[in-house]
Amino acid sequence: MALWTSSEAVAATGGKLTRDWQADGVSIDTRTIQAGDLFVALKDLRDGHDFVAMALEKGAAAALVTHRPNGVAEDAPLLIVPDVLKALEALGRAARARAHARIAAITGSVGKTSTKEMLRIVLERQGKTHAAEASYNNHWGVPLTLARMPQDTQFAVIEIGMSNPGEISPLARMTRPHVAMITTVAAAHLEAFDNIEGIAREKAAIMDGLTADGIAVLNVDIDTAPVLLNYAAKRGAKVIRFGQMAPDWHLKHVRLAAGSTVVQAEAHGDAILFKLTTAGRHFAMNGLGVLAVAEALGADPVAAAMDIATWAPPAGRGTLETVTLDPASTDDTLALIDDAFNANPTSLAAALEVLAASVPVDNVGQIIKGRRIAVLGDMLELGPDEMAMHAALANDASLEQVDLIHCAGPRMRHLFDALPDDRRGRWCETAAELAEMAKGLVDAGDVVLVKGSKGSKISLVVDAIRKLGHRKPRNEKEV
Repeated sequence: MALWTSSEAVAATGGKLTRDWQADGVSIDTRTIQAGDLFVALKDLRDGHDFVAMALEKGAAAALVTHRPNGVAEDAPLLIVPDVLKALEALGRAARARAHARIAAITGSVGKTSTKEMLRIVLERQGKTHAAEASYNNHWGVPLTLARMPQDTQFAVIEIGMSNPGEISPLARMTRPHVAMITTVAAAHLEAFDNIEGIAREKAAIMDGLTADGIAVLNVDIDTAPVLLNYAAKRGAKVIRFGQMAPDWHLKHVRLAAGSTVVQAEAHGDAILFKLTTAGRHFAMNGLGVLAVAEALGADPVAAAMDIATWAPPAGRGTLETVTLDPASTDDTLALIDDAFNANPTSLAAALEVLAASVPVDNVGQIIKGRRIAVLGDMLELGPDEMAMHAALANDASLEQVDLIHCAGPRMRHLFDALPDDRRGRWCETAAELAEMAKGLVDAGDVVLVKGSKGSKISLVVDAIRKLGHRKPRNEKEV
């Protein structure tokens, strides 16, 4: 069955056809477009209309446009609309309206994408599941994800993000989830809000889209939990709470080990044990929330608790890998934790806890003693108190277990200056400068965490460390 026929697309958008067509997918990028896709010519940094001819040459079934672009044949399969983004939104709403799927929407300051992937993995073992690609969670990512949803989908997981006030509610109303989950509220994008309570209210707006019998799954361990609970009460939403302070899905104990997390919890008074094949207390919390969402959607939470062990974090979000510095020596390795996709004080504290729980290897390398090393880039979009927030990280209890901290960026300079002399590694104005020193920053036996906001480009250090040797996933068996 086609994902979209031209007549269905016209009914959804009110556009005009040049000829009939049917599409098996929806794409906004000619680099990844597949034959049979409907190409949506969005305007962003570049105008998608400039790529319509290329999309059709690559086998696109049709293009969603405001006009026939230059170089495109008069008889080319086009759906012509006044506004391409609004038409994509219309397709998303139509896809949602025709679906019989049980839909979950996820937001939060930290962990949206990882949690979305956890939920996708546990649900797809229990029914046909559709979920957002990558971090497609903004004003075009959400309607695109909905527009791609097959009619026979049984479960769908939609990620919803924001950078500024007022962005979540319209996306939630478009999604109309049966279950809405808020992972946490933290000082991310704080420069766009007066305070963290403002962020909490914006996150709570995901409940604006809940169906009449909708359920809100909320983290009640956070300071702004009352804001979320009050919002749910005003919306008349049923609430399921998760966390150490929660009566519904209660987190009892978390044990971090090298590359794994073992979680003991209770759900409605019944004991639950699950394991994640990556380390992180924040992953344990989100995993508990995922099980709560799965049950709220009608899935089997016991099966979900077993299947969640197959999840691994996406690249740059806490992945653990081994870098072999000397191929001639199987012991000449270091452990690299790549968490360079994003950062704020909450997520950085969680990452430092993982580093603190790691076990370096002694008696290898030039330094002999294995070390826990943090390589930290600037945390961005924290607002007027950002320098103080960086300096305050020096008081994080996990840093007592970290041997050396290298920093990059003008904001991280404030942390660097606040560190004890024996913990200071190197500081550079840019991540690129620090990356050039990679060989002198680390040694065999070390466990190395690299974390910072994406805009800090701290991922350059990750790449530089990888290039010191040969990398492989941490769970790959030795041969």
